[in-house]
Amino acid sequence: MNYIKETLGNSSDIVIRDFHVGLNGEIKIGVIYTDGLTNSDSVQEFILENLMVKIRNAELESEEFHASNLMDALKADSLPVGEIKEISEFQKLFLHLLSGDTIILFDCYEKGFVLGFRSWVDRGVQEPSSQTVVRGPKDGFSETLRTNTALIRRRIKDPNLWLETSQIGKKTQTDVSIMYLKGVANDKLVKEVQDRLKRINIDAILESGYIEELIQDSTYSPFPTVYNTERPDAVAGAILEGRIAILVDGTPFVLIVPALFTHFFQSSEDYYQRADIASFIRILRYICFFLALLTPSSYIAVTTFHQEMLPTSLIINLASQREGVPFPALVEALLMELTFEILREAGVRLPRAVGSSISIVGALVIGQAAVEAGFVSASMVIVVSLTAISSFVSPSFNLSISIRILRFLFMFLAATFGLFGIILGLIVMVLHLNSLRSFGIPYLSPSAPFILQDQKDNILRFPHWALASRPRLINQKDIKRGDTPPPKPTR
Repeated sequence: MNYIKETLGNSSDIVIRDFHVGLNGEIKIGVIYTDGLTNSDSVQEFILENLMVKIRNAELESEEFHASNLMDALKADSLPVGEIKEISEFQKLFLHLLSGDTIILFDCYEKGFVLGFRSWVDRGVQEPSSQTVVRGPKDGFSETLRTNTALIRRRIKDPNLWLETSQIGKKTQTDVSIMYLKGVANDKLVKEVQDRLKRINIDAILESGYIEELIQDSTYSPFPTVYNTERPDAVAGAILEGRIAILVDGTPFVLIVPALFTHFFQSSEDYYQRADIASFIRILRYICFFLALLTPSSYIAVTTFHQEMLPTSLIINLASQREGVPFPALVEALLMELTFEILREAGVRLPRAVGSSISIVGALVIGQAAVEAGFVSASMVIVVSLTAISSFVSPSFNLSISIRILRFLFMFLAATFGLFGIILGLIVMVLHLNSLRSFGIPYLSPSAPFILQDQKDNILRFPHWALASRPRLINQKDIKRGDTPPPKPTR
């Protein structure tokens, strides 16, 4: 106990209680826990009081109270705690103590008890703020790992749902868990995830973004190869497909691997709406992806190099609007795009009550003032607005960031080579996407390589009775989901 005090610097939040037991007080017992991480009321009720009563009864019933069988007797019938472990190393003792567990040490013993009484202030289960849906569950993950695993267990009541936890970070010792369905998930994929997590050697893991950056396949690609979500239903659906969830203590965002390009266009709500509505919305997301990526560059290319592609009346109208604008189309687009990005970031950082209103008013005022001052044309304001609205349609924030980065690259290509530059950029982008892999699975599958049976849940979403098989490349063992016939009216 003296060594614990010295190592922790006599920290005021470390509570240490020691007392003597036995007929002559020959046995010394110490109880240690961290205030704020441990349920102190439970420690007082179930450990201290129960321990003292048990030992006092043993003293009254026998003339002599021996320390030889003290630990076995207490562990057998005196500690009403579900989780009891024995420890014999200081490294494990400090890990459990600073994680919220309660430590009991006995004099003359080389071992101690670890009792699970973890309890701290939790934000609780609330509605996800980053991935909202009109129809579907409203609960979201919190910053507590055990709460997050319980939300998944609540949806998948299968004994084959396995959970493996390890500590990563030499200073933080953050709990990182992987969750998967044994017999459904590919064993090679599980082994690959385990190996990549074991290779992490870093001081601190403060959020799942650390893990994402340290285990992703392609470091320098703008496209994400690890999916993150704060929706338990999305994680449960991914696990049922054979994918693996990575949960990190201290963050509500759970990682899902492998993450393919098509997954970033899918939302949990797609499976709660009818198949035709879900398919239409997915097609709309793909259209908005190209609009957000290519609308400014296409405007620059057409107005700079390919005016003959537009009707005469339209090109005359555009020319009259840009008559007083002193900048070329590229500089005009860059000014508006950078202004909108600044407004978007300002709206995120400002307090929630005024953030949205400030960004909307700022966009309207700046756009109108810029047109009246002659810095940009009205058509450029329309183009930038359409681009911004299309970028918000994507259900994944990670993919939206990739679009925002690539949009500027395509604008420079359009200003240099026109439509030929845009086509060249698209070819390079598709080649790059084909070269990517997420934990060994081609990034563009099931489109490239083309897998016919997996097209039922790709761009289109077939009815649930038709989704009888899991994705073939992700899952190669338990392919069959079920065999429900199409619904038929009884009369």
